[in-house]
Amino acid sequence: MQGSELPFLSNWQNFYMLIGTASATLTGLMFVVTALIAGIDTHVSTLNAAVSAFNTPTVVHFSAVLMLAGILSAPWQTFSSLSLLLGLLALGMVIYSLIVLRRMWRVPNYQSTLEDWLWYMAFPLLAHVLLIVAAFVLLKNPSLALYMVGSVMMLLLLVGIRNAWDMVTFLAVERSHSENKNRNSDVALQEVGKTGRKKNKPSK
Repeated sequence: MQGSELPFLSNWQNFYMLIGTASATLTGLMFVVTALIAGIDTHVSTLNAAVSAFNTPTVVHFSAVLMLAGILSAPWQTFSSLSLLLGLLALGMVIYSLIVLRRMWRVPNYQSTLEDWLWYMAFPLLAHVLLIVAAFVLLKNPSLALYMVGSVMMLLLLVGIRNAWDMVTFLAVERSHSENKNRNSDVALQEVGKTGRKKNKPSK
């Protein structure tokens, strides 16, 4: 199949450009998430663990989609090299998912829910395993394999969007609670200060 791969890939170029641009743009949303973390009143160790278990993997998902779009947009001459590269990328992502699994178990003062396990672990892992399968199928059935890779990219993009929204809303609420808590503490300190000054007034 030397030189016969280009027509297959060229049919997908608009899709790769669209989804790659979307993933690159949505990565900017994670900067908003990071900005929201700054206003939360909690232990630094808890924040660092949560960022490693939830925020960073979402950025990795967007980056994986962008990387796949770039890889598949390259002018490949044979599918053998592309298959190997996709397989290595997918294997690396599976290993990274296992690292994220350990991080999710070790987040202090937080118990991951079933929804967390599905969206932050199960669905991304499913996409990575499907990418491994697509890498093997690519040599025998390129058309089917490219549809599988496209499905993987869509799944990772949707997972990233959902998780980014989940983190933005969660952190916004937590930041609001922290600000209200600090505001109430300041009011309480002011009241104590006023009461103390009144008690210290000399009696007539």
